[in-house]
Amino acid sequence: MSENRSIEFARNGREGQRHDIAISIEKVRSVLEALRFGSVTLTVHDARVVQIDVTEKTRLTA
Repeated sequence: MSENRSIEFARNGREGQRHDIAISIEKVRSVLEALRFGSVTLTVHDARVVQIDVTEKTRLTA
């Protein structure tokens, strides 16, 4: 069983690029801390993370 989630980011001007990077890193960090099994995919446009896709696997015991 898997669950897909997407987190969208608003795009700022070039002057906010450092701030965008800091926000992106913090979002990825929080996703990784909550994830036990699965994968994280980053989508980048114009050197900015615009989307984080998380696929979380749930393992069931028989």
